[in-house]
Order: sequence, then C-alpha cells, then structure tokens
Amino acid sequence: MKIVVHMDNARRWCAALERAFPHASVVTADAPEKVRQNADYLAVWKPPAWLLAEQTRLKGIVNLGAGVDALLATPGLPDGVPIVKLRDAGMAESMADYVLYGVLHFYRSFDAYARLQADARWAPQTVPAKAEWPVGVLGLGAIGAHVAQALSRAGFPVTGWSRTAKEIDGVDCHHGDAGLDAVLSRAQTLVTLLPDTDATRGLINAERLAQLPAGATLINPGRGALVDEAALLAALGNADQPGRLRGALLDVFTAEPLPCDSPLWDHPKVWITPHVSAPTPLDGAIDQVIDYLRAFEAGEPVSTVNPAAGY
Repeated sequence: MKIVVHMDNARRWCAALERAFPHASVVTADAPEKVRQNADYLAVWKPPAWLLAEQTRLKGIVNLGAGVDALLATPGLPDGVPIVKLRDAGMAESMADYVLYGVLHFYRSFDAYARLQADARWAPQTVPAKAEWPVGVLGLGAIGAHVAQALSRAGFPVTGWSRTAKEIDGVDCHHGDAGLDAVLSRAQTLVTLLPDTDATRGLINAERLAQLPAGATLINPGRGALVDEAALLAALGNADQPGRLRGALLDVFTAEPLPCDSPLWDHPKVWITPHVSAPTPLDGAIDQVIDYLRAFEAGEPVSTVNPAAGY
C-alpha cells in the first residue's frame, strides 16, 4: 500500500501513518516523481493538480479537513474515486470556543468598550438577559451541531438551520426556505457554519442581511464564500451612513489571505482573524485517517463525500 501525504507538517503525518501501517510506503508530495506516483491513497489538504494527475490507481482520497470545496475544485480530480473527509476530529470544541467568544464579545459589549477606551471614556454598558439574545446557527453538521449545543448550554436561546430536517437537543431546528427566514428574523447573532457549495455560495447577501434584526451581529468561521462581502460592508455602514448591523467577527474570506487593500481590515465594526477558528488537531485527525484507510483496505463501508452536493 502506498500513501502520499500533502499537508502542512506532512512529515509528522507520515510518521504517524508509518506507525499505523508499518508495511506501507508513506511519502510526502515533495518526494521524487517516481516515488509519489501510483499511490493507492492520497491524504491531502488543497492538493496541487499535478499530484492528482500523476495517480493512476487510486482507491481513495482522504481530505485532511472538514471542507472539501478546494479539493472538489482541483482540476483533474478523478471520477469515481471515493472521497472521505475529517468529521470533527476535535475541531468542534475549538470552533465552539471561537463562536462562544464571538457571541460574548457582542453580548457583553466588548466592541463598545474598545471604542470607549480609545476615547478614554468610562461608560458601563447594560447587560441584557441571555434570553433576549437569540443566536442563529446556519449549518448543523457535526461541528455546527456541537457549536449550537454549546451555545445553548451557555444559556442562549439557539435556532439552527440545515438543508434537511434535523433534531438536536437544546436547539430549535429549522430547514427549507421558510425555516431560513425564521432563523434570520430572530438572530441577534448569526453564525454561519455551512459548507461551500453551489447552493450556499453567496447565501448571506443583501436581502438576507436585511432580514436580520436591526443591531444584529454576524460571526463567520465557516466558509468565506457564504457571505457577500460587499453586501456585508453596506449593511455595516460607515461614519456618514450607519448601517443596520452592529458588527461582524470574520475568520474566513472569499480570498485568503485577505488582501491588504480590503476595506474589511479598516472597518471599525469588523474583527478579523486569519482562518484560525478550528485548527485541525493532529492526534484526533490521524486517528480518523487511520480508521478510514483501514476501512478502505478491508472493503468496509465508509461515509463518503457527495461531489454533486459539495459535502
């Protein structure tokens, strides 16, 4: 069995896979061409097209992250080769921490306190009851469901939305167009954790931002393409024309790294982090990868990505 790894810290991944599969050939994508050709499996994150083009006998591809949009967009992705992706692998807890911080940032008025500090003003802000701060979570997969339940346990009323109907303890779940309208209309903070697909790209546009309550906030740690950045800037407004939205915490963007001339950098109502909300923990991820590879080799069923759906 030959496994080719393309990922930051690829040699650490290789060492772990070699321990799990001592009779396998495990190499990084920067190995000589003849060495990395004809792999049985690829374990990759955002692989280059040439790596896919070199393979002629792939049995499976393991996507080393929860989002598969970059992999599915790679030219030369072979048809019919099963693709699996990391499903949580310890990322959900980090994502829940990030989102809870973001909700508390606005709920406890840290955005206002930052501006007050800049003006050397001492002005305590009123803290509303948590029951008055509903949070909407778009995307209720493994990570989204965990985030929604963490917010519920923290005392916030949580509504969630997914493409198909789901039931999650502590979460008022909705689906379909009417369900999306219901979540948007109530969300004091909206959290976007949907995958990047044809159906979700640009979902949070001017029309949907206008459905949020006045003074609502947005947290996007999901996929940059979910949010129309120009529409978001318009909804946030500026010094001459204040917008309806109070602020946004953004971790992902249409173009990454975020270009230095993006107006998002300088907007006083935007907080930016560099795609760090849920880093992939090696230990949890490698256990999943090993399980996937063992299942492939044994011919056991695995939950694979649907390229047509995009996840």
